[in-house]
Amino acid sequence: MANIQIRIKDTESIIKDIFRLKEEKDAVILAHNYQTADVQDIADFTGDSLELSRIAAAQDASVIVFCGVDFMAETAAVLSPDKTVLLPAPDANCPMSDMITAGELCVLKERFPEAAVVCYVNTSAEVKAESDICCTSANAVRVVESLKEKQVLFVPDRNLGRYVARFTDKEILPWEGFCFVHDRITSDDVMHAREAHPGAELLVHPECRPEVIDLADHVFSTSGMIKHVCSSDSKEFIIGTEVGILHRMEKDCPDKSCYPLSSGAICATMKKTDLQKVHKSLETLTPRITVPEDVAERARMAIQRMLDIK
Repeated sequence: MANIQIRIKDTESIIKDIFRLKEEKDAVILAHNYQTADVQDIADFTGDSLELSRIAAAQDASVIVFCGVDFMAETAAVLSPDKTVLLPAPDANCPMSDMITAGELCVLKERFPEAAVVCYVNTSAEVKAESDICCTSANAVRVVESLKEKQVLFVPDRNLGRYVARFTDKEILPWEGFCFVHDRITSDDVMHAREAHPGAELLVHPECRPEVIDLADHVFSTSGMIKHVCSSDSKEFIIGTEVGILHRMEKDCPDKSCYPLSSGAICATMKKTDLQKVHKSLETLTPRITVPEDVAERARMAIQRMLDIK
């Protein structure tokens, strides 16, 4: 019991000092929906990756502490070139983002010169710079439909690409990348969750496999899931995405019951950020994420083209 009390006291002390440093360094803390509960709780804003990057660009704060993974901090740096962007866990990479490089994309573009390139925001700045336009899981269909080209190279997520293909007559050529968290959710997981919670709505992320999407009641991005749960008349939901989002749902929609579709849907790299790393990052203003201006300029154009779509 004494050790537990000491840990609680230490945590309270760290949190207090984080808030002090935040004011001292003119910083704002952003946390992705998949972060641990204690990191979400000390954040000024929680949300999905692009939502947070747009929030970062709109803030007057001179320092952005991005509690997420590498491509998210890069996107924030691209959209806020005049701000200091920090990634508390510098080894927090996105495995799906790492599944395609700018060099590989250039080879693909040579093979399909007539195709437009749509890249998911879950990509490096270098890949964004080689793309025509970015998309999110929420607007991917609208982005693809906005293009004049009939053929679309869609990188890096094959599952999201195949989901988009359901809603367009364009030829979608998906790269064989995937989110390991969503890709390993199975139809058996759906069956077991339905048996355990027969009255619950099933919401899944479009990064899930096609056979899982076919069994869902609704398909939403993380932000879309939160909005739906909070506004729906239903009281119970099975949530088919990374389990970190359940903490956000408990806070935003306390009158609803949300269950994980798979308790194993955990992104280990998202969990690399902790309070100690946030504290150290604020204290030292490191590790700082920067993007070369020539790359940032082209990546910014791809992001802006997406933002211009109504």
